[in-house]
Amino acid sequence: MQAILDAIMGGDLAKVGEVPVPDSYRGVVVRADEAHIFDGLTTRERDPRKTLHVQEVPTPALGPGEALIAVMASAINYNTVWTSIFEPVPAFRFLERYGRLSPLTRRHDLPYHVVGSDAAGVVLRVGGGVSRWRPGDEVVAHCLCVELEDAAGHDDTMLDPQQRIWGFETNFGGLAELAIVKTNQLMPKPAHLSWEESASPGLVNSTAYRQLVSRHGAQLKQGDVVLIWGASGGLGSYATQLALNGGATPVCVVSSARKARLCRQLGAELVIDRAAEGFTFWKDERTQDETEWRRFGARVRELTGGDDPDIVFEHPGRDTFGVSVYVTRRGGTVVTCASTTGYLHQYDNRYLWMNLKRIIGSHFANYREAWEANRLIAGGRIHPTLSKTYPLEQTGVAAWEVHRNAHQGKVGVLCLAPGEGFGIRDTELRERHVNQINRFRGE
Repeated sequence: MQAILDAIMGGDLAKVGEVPVPDSYRGVVVRADEAHIFDGLTTRERDPRKTLHVQEVPTPALGPGEALIAVMASAINYNTVWTSIFEPVPAFRFLERYGRLSPLTRRHDLPYHVVGSDAAGVVLRVGGGVSRWRPGDEVVAHCLCVELEDAAGHDDTMLDPQQRIWGFETNFGGLAELAIVKTNQLMPKPAHLSWEESASPGLVNSTAYRQLVSRHGAQLKQGDVVLIWGASGGLGSYATQLALNGGATPVCVVSSARKARLCRQLGAELVIDRAAEGFTFWKDERTQDETEWRRFGARVRELTGGDDPDIVFEHPGRDTFGVSVYVTRRGGTVVTCASTTGYLHQYDNRYLWMNLKRIIGSHFANYREAWEANRLIAGGRIHPTLSKTYPLEQTGVAAWEVHRNAHQGKVGVLCLAPGEGFGIRDTELRERHVNQINRFRGE
C-alpha cells in the first residue's frame, strides 16, 4: 500500500499500474454478527461509533467492466449512517440479494460490508473490456451501480431493475484504502480541488442535480422560486448553488443563525430560520398544525414579494411534507429524494389535487446527470461545501456527527491521503474560486 501511495504522491502516475496490488487493505466495515446490537433502541440512540470498524479485508478479484481504485479520500452520507445503525433494515439483506444475481456478484455477499458511496482517487487496474479508463487516471466515483441487462434501464439507468447504490447496496465501498467500482461510475477528478474536496460532492451534488435540474426531476428554470429545506446541509447546500446558478430564487430553510449565515455566504438572500421563528408543524405525534402551515406560507410570500414556491426541494420527509405540499404554488412541484425524519408522510390531498400540484420521487442520478453535475464542479460553477475531515480511523465519529445533524455541508474522510490539501493540479482556477471553495471550512 505504501508503494501505491508513494507513486501517487510522487506524481509518477504512469507507474501506478506497475505497483503490485496488495492482498488486503483497510476498510470501514459493519459486521453481520452485530446487526441486532441496537434492537430496542430508538433511531436517535443508535451510535455509529459502535458499529463502524476499521479492519483489514481481502482485496476482491476484479471483474469485467470494473476498476480497482486507490481511494485518497471519501465522505460521509446518510446512507452510511443508515447502514451503521441497521435502519430501516440491515444492509446485509441488500448484499445477499445482489449476491444471488450472478457468480460475479456473489463476491459482495460477505459477513462484513465495506461501506461508503463517495470516492476520489487513482485507477490502479481495470478489468476486461474497459477502454475509457487506464491505470494512473485521477478520478471521482459516483455511486450508481447498474447491470444494464434489462431494456428498462436504457432510457434512464435509474430505472434499471438492478439499480443499486454502491457502498450501500453493494460491497467494497469508498470508505477504504481500495475500492471496486464499475468503470461507468468513474468521472474525471476536478483538477483545482484537493482529494478530500473532490470526494465530497459526488452523491449529494448529483442527487440535487437530478432532483432540481434534470428532465427527470423538477426541471428548474430561470425565475423559479425554490423552497429548500436544510439548505446548509449536504444536499441543501448544493441545491442552493444549483438554484442560484440556474437563475432561480432559493428560499433557504434552516434551523439556526449559524446555518442562515452559511446560506447567505452561498449567495442566497431569502432565508428562514425556522427555530428562531418558532415554526413547529406538528401539534403532537399524530396531528399536524395547519395554522403553522399558513403562517409559514405567509412568511415565504413575505420574502418573495407574494410568490409561492414553484418547486419545493424535499428530503426531511415526515416533519415537513405536509407543509411542503401546502405551500407549493398552484401547478407547482414537490420533489423528494429522502425521508431523514421519517418515511411515513402525511399531507392533505385537497391541496394537491385541487391545485394540480405534482409530487416527484427522485433517487440519486444516472451517469449523464452525474457527469453533468461533476462538470459544474470541475468548471468552478458549483463548489464543494466541505466543512471538516476525519482520518479513516475516526469514520465512526464522523458518521456520529452526521447522525446528530451536528455538521454543516459535507464531512470528509481521508483514506490514503496523508493529510489535507493534496492532489491540486490547476492552481490558477483554484485561486479564482478559493474563497467559495473554503466557505464551509471550520463550520
